[in-house]
Amino acid sequence: MVQIRYFSGYIRNYQKLCEELGIVLPLSRKEREQAILMKAYKKWGVALTDHLYGMFAIALWDEDAEKLYCFRDQVGQKQMFYTAVEGDFLCSGDIDAIVADPRVEKRLNRRMLQQYLFYGYPIGEETFYEGVYKLRPGHYAEWDGKNVSVHRYWKPVFAPDESKNADEYAQEIRVVVEEILGEERADTELTYKESFLSGGVDSSYLLAAGDAAAANTVGYEESGFDESDLAQHTAELLGKDFHVTKIGAQEYFDRIPMVIDKMGQPLGDASAVAFSIGCAAVREHAHVVYSGEGIDEFFGGYNAHRRDIPKEWTYLTCSHIMSEDFIKTLLLDYDENVCAVDPVALLWKEVQGQNPLAQKLTIDISLWLEGDIYLNTDRTSTACGVELHTPFSDLRLFNVARKIPASYQFDGEQNKVVFRKAASDKLPEEVAFRKKVGFPVPIRMWMKNECYNRPIEEKLFGATSAKFFRLDTLRDMWTRYLGGEEFLWNRLYAIYVFLLWYDLKF
Repeated sequence: MVQIRYFSGYIRNYQKLCEELGIVLPLSRKEREQAILMKAYKKWGVALTDHLYGMFAIALWDEDAEKLYCFRDQVGQKQMFYTAVEGDFLCSGDIDAIVADPRVEKRLNRRMLQQYLFYGYPIGEETFYEGVYKLRPGHYAEWDGKNVSVHRYWKPVFAPDESKNADEYAQEIRVVVEEILGEERADTELTYKESFLSGGVDSSYLLAAGDAAAANTVGYEESGFDESDLAQHTAELLGKDFHVTKIGAQEYFDRIPMVIDKMGQPLGDASAVAFSIGCAAVREHAHVVYSGEGIDEFFGGYNAHRRDIPKEWTYLTCSHIMSEDFIKTLLLDYDENVCAVDPVALLWKEVQGQNPLAQKLTIDISLWLEGDIYLNTDRTSTACGVELHTPFSDLRLFNVARKIPASYQFDGEQNKVVFRKAASDKLPEEVAFRKKVGFPVPIRMWMKNECYNRPIEEKLFGATSAKFFRLDTLRDMWTRYLGGEEFLWNRLYAIYVFLLWYDLKF
């Protein structure tokens, strides 16, 4: 007998699975997902994940084998955490639900704090709680009543194939996108959907090719940070309704504590707060919203993917905000045995021999994408009561991307060229080949304003901060930032977020 103990996510290819597994439709979505998971496990065992397309975190109990299995989707769109305590195995996509169990002793993992200060997000399988672990993407955990064993069932492997040209790969992308979005359209239980839209090609292509009835974006009064005009222009070209939510500094700072509380762990990505405000705005008129995550990591969309790095270096994901030397001057209890390279080292060793772009994309898919982007999008959308679908994170699209030679992906200053070629079938050229803006937040300007930065300053130089940091180092950094060194904003924001989280949780 099989029992589904936990499921979070969405099975996109449910129609094909129901046909293959002998499940008679129509069923409610909850009933069909339960039936799919139970029958898929009975037929394929732990290999059931090879047949699921979508996003998922699953825990199921095999009564005959007396084992509990936890699965996380291949690229980590849904969260999954676990711990073993007093002969029991606890797992959930919400880390707060685990540490709320009275049997779990809440202890700060200082190793993660040191890593977080370098990267700006909780990287790898450790969490901010000692003894509580994150199930990594493409892995499943097995609990036999005494021991936990973790197994990798999938990893991103790039295998460039030059037998096809860029236009042929672009056509492959179009076919796969249509297949994926056709499955999204087929779910008659989800009859009304909207989409997030920035000024970039990813969300524009998703809006053009999908069934979203309207587009949503956030904007700012500050010039240089607002993409809403570009987004509105795209929506008008595509004949879609358009909603824009203008975010002011006070609304942004007021929302930070709620976002960090619901995030479960500190996240130094300032866009998470803007994304939360955007989700709350969408929730007023839609329950399901599309978003275009995944393309940059599959196809090489960041400038870091273009840059050469010395052969003796290790690529430490596309995001890191502090050097180890600086962290050493900042932390009171700096541990020389904790190195920034630790979460990356084994994976970096595995990708040696591949081309530089494949190496970087493998690292970013495995660590940055799930540790920052999907932590943000999953937790904030869930907290706002919105179901977020990320169709471009589908494994079938990665299976096209993995074959495209690196030389096809860049043209002058243009990134992910093959994907842009595919999108140009649905978009005007000006949109398909528009330079990436990056969806920035003007927090680097806002934090200097005394009208808004008082709570940040109080945290940075309060009693909690004195437990972890050298306040003279912090004061110097704060003074330099206020004096015009704006590049320091992300260091200060990441520290503030950690202190805020710590006071909320401990």
